[in-house]
Amino acid sequence: MADPALQAGPAIRRLRKRENLTQAAMASRLAISPSYLNLIERNQRPVSARVVMALVEQFDFDPRSIREDEAIGGLEGLMRRFADERFAAFPIDRDEVDDFLATAPNVAAAFAQLFDNARAGAAVEDSPLVASRREVERWRNHFADLDHAAEELADEMRLSRGDIGLALTERLRERHQLSVRILPRDVLPDSLSRLDLHARQVQLSELLAPASRNCQLAIKIAQLEMKDEIANIAQGAQFDDEEARALFSRHLEGYFAAALIMPYGRFLRACEGTGYDLAVLERRFSVSFEQLAHRLTTLQRVGQRGLPFFMARLDRAGQFSKRFLGASSARFASEDVSCPLWDAHRAFERGGELVAQFVSLEQGDESQGGWFTIMRSVEGSGVPGEARFVVILGIEAVLAGDLAQARGISLRPSEAQIIGPGCALCYRERCSQRSLPPRGRRLRFDRMRRGISPFEFGDGEKSAR
Repeated sequence: MADPALQAGPAIRRLRKRENLTQAAMASRLAISPSYLNLIERNQRPVSARVVMALVEQFDFDPRSIREDEAIGGLEGLMRRFADERFAAFPIDRDEVDDFLATAPNVAAAFAQLFDNARAGAAVEDSPLVASRREVERWRNHFADLDHAAEELADEMRLSRGDIGLALTERLRERHQLSVRILPRDVLPDSLSRLDLHARQVQLSELLAPASRNCQLAIKIAQLEMKDEIANIAQGAQFDDEEARALFSRHLEGYFAAALIMPYGRFLRACEGTGYDLAVLERRFSVSFEQLAHRLTTLQRVGQRGLPFFMARLDRAGQFSKRFLGASSARFASEDVSCPLWDAHRAFERGGELVAQFVSLEQGDESQGGWFTIMRSVEGSGVPGEARFVVILGIEAVLAGDLAQARGISLRPSEAQIIGPGCALCYRERCSQRSLPPRGRRLRFDRMRRGISPFEFGDGEKSAR
């Protein structure tokens, strides 16, 4: 199995200049030769997974910076925007745009966003959910203080031994004088859990699976014992909307609960020792696939980092109801809708079976490597028969070679399934799955032929009105 190539020259060159290092000095810290580093910076050699991890450990490198141009469609995406008639007075050539993207990717992304918003004619509404998600991504979904506190509490409770649910129940009884009761559905018809302070009970629905019961108990412990710490983090976010703060606080409660059940050090050792074998990890920590996927996006402790996974949850309408990019650069997973060519949609039909697929963005080329994705259908909130979603885990293909679920799967770029960011933002031609025309492109009509796609389009932008 050939490793996919990953070109990261501009990102690494910017990092070296930021650190004020010569090529020789940086190469020494990465344990590679200066000549090899020189070739990497000039995009004449791909960067290996080992070098990426060395960059993370030595320089606190953000792997997302390697893919800063993906969200705007790379060079071709910028060229489409500069082809707009509003720039007709400026003779901008392809080499200039390429230099712009390589040397200032953040500025290029800002320009693209401003251009796209102006073309759409309206600013995106900053809803409480959007504001909360943005704050989670600002932290890269890693809250070090909560992780350390959860790890200390897990050691105190000896969660590595015996039944996790029993240990959580005992903690609630001894520390908070709360008993745990499993109640019939007709008693809790619209609730998964309830804290009844009058009866001194934590009440759980009988429909919850064991892993979901444990999660609810851990969340109650977070609410009772980490109230001040969580409130301090939420206050620091400076939200304008209290709903956003409440959503963010709820995320932090769930974060602490997951960190308590899957303590950082022990969990990371288990990940590395099993090749991130998802089935083994589920059973070892008595968690659901969705809980495990959440936790895998958080492993960013300085000096003790895991692989940079992203996680998303898809509904049957193709909408993302959850997404956590963590330290990943998978910005295509931050769109509102997904591509139907992604096997995530087929996972609904596979009854909880793991589905693996190697995908690449429609804007990319073979040098960009693509993404190894793992999908599985899950039951909403851990309640059988209520709602169904598909949970997606993904990682840069260049980092996926040693994963248990990647064994036997070719990661050659030429064999990746090409996907896009949803039809309205996808400019891939001749796609039989296309449902909408691409936003901002001029449609073509030929009365003498019918193509495989219902919408055919040219290279030019629509005129601004």
